Amino acid sequence: MYEPNVVGDWQEYDEHAGLRVRVHRLEPAEPPRGRDDAAEGLTYFCVRVTVENRGARHLGVHLEDGQIDVRIGPDGESAFLDWRNSQFIEGFDVYPLRRATAVLYAAGPEANLSQVDVQVQVRVDEDWADRRVWTGGLGLPDEGTEPPSGGARDEGLACQVSAFLRDQAEKGTA
Repeated sequence: MYEPNVVGDWQEYDEHAGLRVRVHRLEPAEPPRGRDDAAEGLTYFCVRVTVENRGARHLGVHLEDGQIDVRIGPDGESAFLDWRNSQFIEGFDVYPLRRATAVLYAAGPEANLSQVDVQVQVRVDEDWADRRVWTGGLGLPDEGTEPPSGGARDEGLACQVSAFLRDQAEKGTA
């Protein structure tokens, strides 16, 4: 079964040797060129998508509008995407051991921002990579440290070890 990545995780792509992508730095932020009038009453946040080339040849990377989808809240409603303030990767050659980062500004009702899903579909040269999803939220612990509760990842080894260590720490302080 496919499990989404946690914000901060790197995702490697088998079809493009050395390519890896991560969604990270999901945080509240005001857009640099001012708020869009359509976002009246919404809370802005920023998310970064970094593409890294660990392969032997350069890759022509495209990560433009329409290749990143942001959903918020328990019903997965679409967030308002501020395309005017966002910065994309448009046909950039990412050489070995180099990175390129897209910065996306979005907004939504504050009550829905504790659950944010970001879906990314990178185009490398003229080939489309598989879509991948990262999940996180504003106000959660540091990125990548804990998976969201109630998900399929709760049963993973890392979660079991974390739970065991928390239990041991509580017993030691009691």
